[in-house]
This record gives sequence, C-alpha cells and structure tokens, in this order.
Amino acid sequence: MKWTRRPIKIFMATTAVILIAGALWAQFQPQRGFRGGGRGFGGGRYNITQTGARNDWEIDERFQHEAFRFARVKYTCWGRSDKWLVDFPESDLNLPHRLRELTSMEVHPESVIVELTDENISDFPFLYLIEPGQMALTDEEVEGLRRYLLNGGFLMVDDFWGEDEWYTFYQNIKRVFPDREPQELPLEHEIFHIVYDLAEKPMIPSIGHFMSGRGTERYDANEAHYRGIFDDKGRMMAIICHNTDLGDGWEEEGVDPNYFKEYSERFAYPLGINIVTYAMTH
Repeated sequence: MKWTRRPIKIFMATTAVILIAGALWAQFQPQRGFRGGGRGFGGGRYNITQTGARNDWEIDERFQHEAFRFARVKYTCWGRSDKWLVDFPESDLNLPHRLRELTSMEVHPESVIVELTDENISDFPFLYLIEPGQMALTDEEVEGLRRYLLNGGFLMVDDFWGEDEWYTFYQNIKRVFPDREPQELPLEHEIFHIVYDLAEKPMIPSIGHFMSGRGTERYDANEAHYRGIFDDKGRMMAIICHNTDLGDGWEEEGVDPNYFKEYSERFAYPLGINIVTYAMTH
C-alpha cells in the first residue's frame, strides 16, 4: 500500500458538540423494535470501505464530507475470522442515532467498514474495533494503524474479556507501539465526564450474560479496565475498553427493558457519547 500522509479531518461541526444532554436524557427511552438483536452478517455480503449500514435521516449537503461517520475496523484474526463483525449492523446504526438525538453533533446517516490498510482511512477520525481477543494483525495492518494514530486518528477498542484475550491484544498493540504502554485511566479523567458525568467505570455484560444472571463473561474478568495510549504530546490516541461490552449496550437496546435501563441508558450510551465527543474535540 502506498500511504498518502494526510492530516485526519477533524470536523468543524464537532466544535459545537456541547450538549443538549440533561433535558433530552430525561426523555430517553428505548425504541420499540428499534434496531437490535439481529445477527448473520457474514463475509462477502457488502463492500468493504463502502456503506455498511444506514439510518433514515437526511443530512445537509454542506456537511456531507464533514459530519461524524461511524467507522468499524475489519482486521485479521485467527480462529473465527469475523470476530470484528460482532454487533453489526445494529450498534453501528444505534450509536449514531443517539449521537444525533442527544448532542448537537452533525452525524452522517451511513456507517462504514474500513481496513487498516485502506488509503482513505484518514477520512475517518474515529475508528471502532471490537473483540480483539483473537487478533493477528499483518505487518501491513500494524503499519497502517501506527500511521493512522500518529497522524491524529483515534481508536476505540471494545468487548474483550479475561487475561488470555488481553494478552493477545497486548501483543498486537505492542507491535504497533513497542515503546508505549497502555495506561489505566482514572475515573477523574475527562473522558468519563465530558458530556455525561459517570460515577463509575462500568462493566457492561452482553445481554446473554445479563439474562442468565451473570455480570461478567470470564472467571478472570472481575473488574472493567479503561486504558489509554498517548502520543508524545499527551494526546490520547486510543481507548481500550477491557472486560466490558459497550457495543452490546448499543446493539440490544430494544430487546430487554431491564437491560436497557441497567446498561444501555446508564452506561453504554453515555460513555459512548463521551468517547466520541472526546475523540472529536481533542
């Protein structure tokens, strides 16, 4: 791949992302039948780097190229090859829907799937990467991710559990940044308070574990960890959400009202909105 070094596009609309939050959140309710619970999106049924999923609102033509667009990473893994596709397309539809509903951010109705080797990856200042417990990045993916992050991009990693999955992810991210260590973020960090004020760093189980009465998915995953990776100027380039599953909180919001109230409403959406807002304003 020939990499064209371009600055990540930081959308002007996000400078006005300050919030309609409090008043709207009081009216925040799950949509009955709202996109949730679907599965079965296998490889080959869509074009990578083209539209993966679409909401139903129109966007002002002036913001077609500047509005926030949710971008999911397709990456190489061993074993089950489509781990990167978990919660798609519902989470990729629902979080942008709530971002548009609950903030003043200009949000694009289409989500997109990108590969770390794509030449146009710098068009997307926020990337979402899920279930890296079987990650096996190629050398080209390692180089692409390093350049993307050092060039101003932001990565959110979500939904992996226990020490074995952490070890696999850690080995891969150390190939990207051999000289940088993920740092545990204290609850006082701005990312937990920038829009919604969280009183704890939440552990969000999948809906299946919630409905079976379990709050964690592994015997060795008893505490949620939120870690950051920073560049030489102290800018957070990545947040790593370990022993927690924000994506299920977005995906499954219309499936079970108790899960919605306990996890989607209290944690998954507030923290997801915080993370996107922080990424787009720093």
